[in-house]
Amino acid sequence: MTKRFGMDAALFSVKAYLASMLAIYISLSIGLERPYWAFLTSYIVAQPLAGAVVSKAMFRVVGTFVGAGMAVILVPNLVQAPELLVIGTGAWLALCVFVSLLDRTPRSYAFVLAGYTAVLIVLPSVDVPETIFTVASLRVQEITIGIVCSSFVHALVFPRSVSAFMLQRVSTILDDAERWSRDSLHAEPDATIDKERQRLALDVTELHQLSIHLPYETTRIAPRIRTVRALQDQLSLIMPLGAAVTDRIAQLDAAKAIPADVEKLLADARDWFGQLNALSLAEREEAAVALQRRSRALEPEVGPDASWNELILLSLLSRLSALIGAHRDCRILAEQLATPSTRPVSPRAAELVEGRRGRELHVDVGGATRGAIGAFLTIVIGCALWIGSGWHEGATAVMLAGVFTALFAAAPDPLAPLRTFFTGTFIATLIGLLYGFVLLPRLDGFVEYALAMAPMLLMLGALMQSPRWAGIALPMLLGLGSPVLVSDQYVGGFASFVNGAFAQLVGILYAIVVIRLLNSTGTRAAIRRTVRAGWADIAERANLMSAPNVRAWINRMLDRIALLAPRLAMAGRSPGAPLYDALRDLRTGVAIGELRELRLDMPPSKRGPLTEVLQKVGEYYRALDPDKPAPADPILLEDIDIAMTAVLNDEDPQLSRAGALGLVSLRRNLFPASAPKPSAASMEAPA
Repeated sequence: MTKRFGMDAALFSVKAYLASMLAIYISLSIGLERPYWAFLTSYIVAQPLAGAVVSKAMFRVVGTFVGAGMAVILVPNLVQAPELLVIGTGAWLALCVFVSLLDRTPRSYAFVLAGYTAVLIVLPSVDVPETIFTVASLRVQEITIGIVCSSFVHALVFPRSVSAFMLQRVSTILDDAERWSRDSLHAEPDATIDKERQRLALDVTELHQLSIHLPYETTRIAPRIRTVRALQDQLSLIMPLGAAVTDRIAQLDAAKAIPADVEKLLADARDWFGQLNALSLAEREEAAVALQRRSRALEPEVGPDASWNELILLSLLSRLSALIGAHRDCRILAEQLATPSTRPVSPRAAELVEGRRGRELHVDVGGATRGAIGAFLTIVIGCALWIGSGWHEGATAVMLAGVFTALFAAAPDPLAPLRTFFTGTFIATLIGLLYGFVLLPRLDGFVEYALAMAPMLLMLGALMQSPRWAGIALPMLLGLGSPVLVSDQYVGGFASFVNGAFAQLVGILYAIVVIRLLNSTGTRAAIRRTVRAGWADIAERANLMSAPNVRAWINRMLDRIALLAPRLAMAGRSPGAPLYDALRDLRTGVAIGELRELRLDMPPSKRGPLTEVLQKVGEYYRALDPDKPAPADPILLEDIDIAMTAVLNDEDPQLSRAGALGLVSLRRNLFPASAPKPSAASMEAPA
């Protein structure tokens, strides 16, 4: 209700305003020369969630100290060799950007800040190297004041809990996932289900990002991060399992081969998914166990005479049972998150949480290298243009260009926020002229200053909470942090203000030019790297002889799907297009894991057919070209059928069942349009 009427945004804006005024007042009271840094920092670290403010503040303090320390090391040692100083500054920024892009969590902000803090201290100190330590220490003090004030106000004045927000998001995510799973059990599911189900990848990524802030929670006992990780694992299973169930139902329905008792099971499962939110923990577990037992009881016996429809039915019932178990476990873990006690809400909760640590993410070394090179060239080329032109304010332009290159290196499209930043900065310049040369000369004292700034700061603070206007509001706020507008006394200086504002705009334009030149094919190249990474992962996994880590594989692939979604949208491609069907690759990797595990359990004399299949799958994915993807070789299809014949003829029924499940999944993923070929296993062609 408060969000609907804008109360949340208004409260955030008031707290951000109070924090900024407190930061300015303290800075002025103790005689700091640059109170505008405290003002800027108070808004930069502002977050609607109390724990997020504190964690971001901690990351910023660490980054500021490290960056200031590097500036103190660079300037005295290299000031006599300007070329080396420029190269050293650019290399430091490049290193920090590289590490931040590999980290890909809120912690990466500390690395980015360490990089551009050094730039902001080094470049203005080139002409006065003897003041470097004083400048660095003052910068640390001013930023720390802004951080402390923002953290204090947001954490203590009507704080919003990270934990409460996470629990609310978990409830919404589970409701959506259960609706998608319920709808996917129909013979003719909604065509949008697959596309909506892919939102789970973004939801899992959001939970991961939120969990980073849990240790800094200030309003309640925070849930354990291990519980969040366990929930992410179970949510991750829903995507491949749900897609497999949908595919098998469609296959059997097309062949008119869904038995009546299986149709009744599907109907009961749909009812269970629809009631999950209303059932108690014990009722959910009891009903889930009953449905899973029925699924297992209805599984057809597989052997040499098994038909293709029977194999598809086996796959359907097995995946349905696993899907029910994943949803049951998600609800158990959601209840564990909601309880303030560390005592498990059920024995199953203890099993799920045990041993959980980090989450495996996609690592894009190529993208990190590209971002680091861009940051380095921005500093080196910018300094060359600045020194060559003799423009005194050129240092400001280069500094800001370096900052923006570092800040937006991880953005899917860095040019979009930069264009918005340019617009916001230009508007802030016009407003700054009004304040600096019309209003401020008429004011006397801090109270009048705070009242005069209140209307604009409160309005922009509220707009920061709007996804539509945040991109304009933040640069406007930062633009109002000009030294002319935030100072211990009125300084006027029209020429200084205009030159500084012009340098800011030039710095943004310079960053846009550099990024456009370096990233002319950046989005397409990022898509290629992400897709190729998934294919290389499959190729490597297919040939490993060790036990598979399916959880790690699913986590990495879901992370890749979350990265691909916005980039594919920018490139004008559908996430479901065959070229970038990462969900299909996800299911293929799961099937490979099942077959590898089966191969480890088989006697060496029986491994030949499976080894041949896995080797051919690895060769296929290793040779794939994102620009010209080729269909899988028909020889691989024959090898899958040969392996199917071998496992179905095995005397061990458990081996036959496990082999059939993995091979059916692999066949449906790689050859969805191919009819099953009659073989020694007597597989029937679909009706």
